[in-house]
Amino acid sequence: MISPWQLLIILVIVVLLFGTKKLRNMGSDLGGAVRGFKKSMSEEENKSKDEDSEFKPDQLEENKSGKAGTETEEKSREKQD
Repeated sequence: MISPWQLLIILVIVVLLFGTKKLRNMGSDLGGAVRGFKKSMSEEENKSKDEDSEFKPDQLEENKSGKAGTETEEKSREKQD
């Protein structure tokens, strides 16, 4: 297990290697990436919910008869003849 002193030493070494300005920029970039990821995930979830909840009357008829799509095709062919 890592002790608090070891973490402090690691933090000091990282600050010396990268500098505070670069670490601040990296932190803000990482935060922006996480926010963007969360936003896109919530938009995708909302989009899929909207698509599922849309009411389409022709789908209702297909579910009732099971052959609604083929029946309408046959009727349109008969009308053409």
